[in-house]
Amino acid sequence: MNTGKVSQNQLFKGIALFTPGGDLIYTIDPSKQGRWHLHLCAALQEILDLVEPPHFLVPCYTATVDHWLDPRTQQVRTFAEAYPAVLRHQAVLNAIFGTGDLVWQAAPWPDGLCDRMVLSTYRASFPQLWEDHDLIVQLDIAEPTFPSERVAKKVQNLPLKTQAYVLRLFVAGHSAATEKILHNLHELLERSLAQPYTLKVVDVLTNPEQAEIDQVTATPTLVKVWPHPIRRLVGDLDRGDKILQMLGAQEKT
Repeated sequence: MNTGKVSQNQLFKGIALFTPGGDLIYTIDPSKQGRWHLHLCAALQEILDLVEPPHFLVPCYTATVDHWLDPRTQQVRTFAEAYPAVLRHQAVLNAIFGTGDLVWQAAPWPDGLCDRMVLSTYRASFPQLWEDHDLIVQLDIAEPTFPSERVAKKVQNLPLKTQAYVLRLFVAGHSAATEKILHNLHELLERSLAQPYTLKVVDVLTNPEQAEIDQVTATPTLVKVWPHPIRRLVGDLDRGDKILQMLGAQEKT
């Protein structure tokens, strides 16, 4: 527990959700509303293209910080707690929540919920969660609370505030041309994007359903899924300037 004189506008609750691979999605909520873990899971599903929201990560891969005003002393108190699986990320947590060199408390493992062997059984269905995409994503929801029966339906349409790009490259089969496109695209993104990104390669021959969902009718096609608006570049992927223009990205300086 830490105390200090802080202005009223610094009263907030921060919730962070990690993946086993080390990616992070979090929110800072001055109004201290509920159901944030549902929102974080749903957003993570969208960003990493998961089969369903990864609710099994809660609470085992979460951390929470609360700045609250003690009515008796009129001082702001800070309580910060992280589960053992993510306690090693204290430096990152302090950076995103602006909590300096705060030492986070270890939350106790809930009996029967955070068994590492049990959690590892999800790896086959959620392989993206065990990969490190170098993502740090902030979720900003204008209306954080809904009737419980409507949360799952409405959360997908809520605005995200993210520092990451979500990209899909649609190709037809594996070939030397495909390898060249992927190599050149990877070099361009690494060299030019100031934000983290995820790039998923989709073979339309084996996954035509995804091509239909993303309205892809020719290959190669690069689709910017996030941030909105969704944009597509078909065929000409040799021009780096066209790709960056499609992404609406500025080159690193």
